[in-house]
Amino acid sequence: MIDVRMFTVGSIQENCFIVREPHAERAVIVDPGDEADRLLHALSDLGIKTLEAILVTHTHFDHIGAVAPVAHATGAPVYCPERETQVLANIMDFVPWPGFGPFESYDADHTVAGGETLDLAGLSFEVIFTPGHSPGHVTYALPAEDAMFSGDVLFEGSVGRVDLPGGDWKTLLGSIDSLIERFPEETTVYPGHMGLTTLGRERATNPFLRELTAKS
Repeated sequence: MIDVRMFTVGSIQENCFIVREPHAERAVIVDPGDEADRLLHALSDLGIKTLEAILVTHTHFDHIGAVAPVAHATGAPVYCPERETQVLANIMDFVPWPGFGPFESYDADHTVAGGETLDLAGLSFEVIFTPGHSPGHVTYALPAEDAMFSGDVLFEGSVGRVDLPGGDWKTLLGSIDSLIERFPEETTVYPGHMGLTTLGRERATNPFLRELTAKS
């Protein structure tokens, strides 16, 4: 079993996750979107001495607003989708609505495109290319733990919006289909918004996935 702690941060209520082996002193963090001080205090409170990586699923501002301060405070390297590094490096240029930020930009330390395996904090993450919500979106899966961090691809009873730049419904549906076909139905989905779910539950009940259900 893995130890996953969820922190819902910022005005858009984005889910950030601290992930580690049980009671381990090293961890990774997925999508630190806001409230950097809160996340840093959580790392300390959990007894985590080494943050081995910051994993970014995609670069919409609500998922990366705290990347720079967390990286600077911990020294953790940042893994960013290769198609979206320019957004992380110029965050405020890509915030589509007024009133958010300011957020500090960051130059990614590593890029991912899908197909990589990242061995971090004693865990083996598979990187899966899952575009549709954004052009370079990736999902980080832990097959040995029946878990995945889906960003804004798949939610509990919903899916990622496709009306932002680079969004595409058919592409998103194909990405979700690839996850459902590849991983067991009992896989826990840790999404970027809303509550936890499983692949099997979403395939059976998610109204946005009727096209997938109909074809099976």
